[in-house]
Amino acid sequence: MTTLVIVESPGKVKTISSILGDGYRVMASVGHVRDLPPKELGVEPPLFQPHYEPTERGRDVLAKLKQAVAAADRVLLATDPDREGEAIAWHLADALKLKNPERIAFTAITNERVKAAVQVPRAIDMHRVKAQEARRALDRIVGYRVSPALSDRAGQPLSAGRVQSPAVRLVVDREREIANFNAVQHYGAELIFSHDAGEWRAQWDTKPHLREGEHYMLDSDLAQRAAAVRNLTVSTFEDTEIGRAPAAPFTTSTLQQAAGQRLKMKPKRAMELAQKLYEAGHITYMRTDNPNLDPAGIEDITAYARTAGLPLTDKSRRWKAKEGAQEGHEAIRPTHADVIEAGDDADQMALYRLIWQRAIASQLADANYAVRTVTLAGNADDTPATFIARGRTLIDPGWMAVYADDADDIAQEEGEEAGNSVPKLVEGASITASDGRLLTKTTKPPARFKQPTLIAELERRGIGRPSTYAAILDNITTRGYVAEDAKGFLTPSPIGMTIRDALVGRFTFVDLDYTKKLEEQLDLIAEAQADYTAVVAGAWHSLDRELGALDSAKIEAAYPCPECGKPMHRRNGSNGYFWGCSGFRDNGCKVTLPDERGKPGQRKAPPAPTGFHCTRPDCGKPLARRQGVSKPKKKGEKGRPYDFYSCTGYPKCDATYQTGEDGKPVFVASESVQSPA
Repeated sequence: MTTLVIVESPGKVKTISSILGDGYRVMASVGHVRDLPPKELGVEPPLFQPHYEPTERGRDVLAKLKQAVAAADRVLLATDPDREGEAIAWHLADALKLKNPERIAFTAITNERVKAAVQVPRAIDMHRVKAQEARRALDRIVGYRVSPALSDRAGQPLSAGRVQSPAVRLVVDREREIANFNAVQHYGAELIFSHDAGEWRAQWDTKPHLREGEHYMLDSDLAQRAAAVRNLTVSTFEDTEIGRAPAAPFTTSTLQQAAGQRLKMKPKRAMELAQKLYEAGHITYMRTDNPNLDPAGIEDITAYARTAGLPLTDKSRRWKAKEGAQEGHEAIRPTHADVIEAGDDADQMALYRLIWQRAIASQLADANYAVRTVTLAGNADDTPATFIARGRTLIDPGWMAVYADDADDIAQEEGEEAGNSVPKLVEGASITASDGRLLTKTTKPPARFKQPTLIAELERRGIGRPSTYAAILDNITTRGYVAEDAKGFLTPSPIGMTIRDALVGRFTFVDLDYTKKLEEQLDLIAEAQADYTAVVAGAWHSLDRELGALDSAKIEAAYPCPECGKPMHRRNGSNGYFWGCSGFRDNGCKVTLPDERGKPGQRKAPPAPTGFHCTRPDCGKPLARRQGVSKPKKKGEKGRPYDFYSCTGYPKCDATYQTGEDGKPVFVASESVQSPA
């Protein structure tokens, strides 16, 4: 008896085959095998029933799978354990005409999980399938209906997306917030004290001195007087201990953020590596928004910690999931806690190490600190002044023990308190500062987003899902809506700004709360509490109204024509890219501009008058002298120098003349010189 097991990724085939052994044949669908038609909407009102067709790759995959199905006694659909995987399982069952399809799912490719899943097959969850279909239909409707209308009104190719457009908006809005930011200069004071163990510092408490409505100390004279205080009295002195709990195990978004911050990895790269680690059986499923571990995972970590002599927390830790989290399966963790290193290359090993540390630390005891706090009272020329000093010393590393090799990263998180060695003092005692300094500060605008921080903002606002973040960022950067500099900071392009301004205030789908509410509707569909048709129809009718209003809207062009104001279009001509006015057909505008790194360049200045004229009888226009070096045809070659005269009546007149030894055009009746390529 042969059982065919169909998984999504070819990378899983070898591992799962070795687990299941004889009697099983494992094949991959290589992701989706069907999709909406590429050149049609594919979801028409009033029922919005999706019309699917095999993808180009899917045709070949389905042909091979049909042969395998015919030769098998049983078929198990083992696609990924999320909504996307559920939908792929349904597509496979439908396309392969499986009777009573059996679905299995596992969140880790281990011997125990895979064999356990085979023992408990279930039916395909059609509610989850409908939720995924609704997401795909909504994405198609927004992109297919809005993008052409937007492009027509703007006169240039623009693309709108249900999730990508809000992401672009966030980057544009942040850039404008930075541009409009007004810096405020404010002041503080710091006193320095000396003792046998070194120096320690106390900060002036400015809050009692702020006027109503002020957030910062603006009185530099008062701050200067505070910095000059030397004689003080100890008002309070307190020694306490505080604990610092570890962070939750990784979800998809927090993994992408940490990989970006610690390993300088782009979200797309981090997910590619996590996929490989999952397929090799090293980590649990990497698409999740659940910050908690399954009991089996906690038990595995607990057993390892006891063996390794690591301090365990008194009871298992749990974290509150973010609002709207699906929590379909556990957080990301190593499948075997006692495997400290895993991966086929340095990048995989680094990401695995990050996952291992975070998961193990999550179930260990708090790190404990001794905290010393002192308040000092002084007098700044008859104005009472209070200074506060805090010092913190790590006395028990707790969960930090697993980060011993990454002490620098942990130290960066400790802040100034860690290095402030406040000595033991007695309340009421007098103390003298050895020095003081005025602190001049300036408020700073919000930082530009980087890919990890944009993911954090998308998650905070409920825009998109963990599985979509990497694709969203890849889309908006590769399509040129957002640029990324050498340090990873994101800035909007003129096209990105045009899209944002064209959509905001006209379409609800770009409102930052809309996507969150829609995600909630998709969740309700998956839970059989909302209807697919009603949700999709609501978005369709909303777009009907908004597209109608767009007809009368004026959309500013990213690159307007310098003469008529119509949008400039980037075109590919016989000599490369250039920019031409889109008003050519409407008003006959013939303005063209050179292309400079994807943007319109400056128009070349008109040629200087030469005093010579074209000799063609039907022309007689002035000649221009052309000198320079032609562009090389191949890399490594040098351009050829040229020097000739051409008629300024081009393109109607294409007459050219050689330059003589005296620098004048050579007028030969039958002669015409071609411009170098």
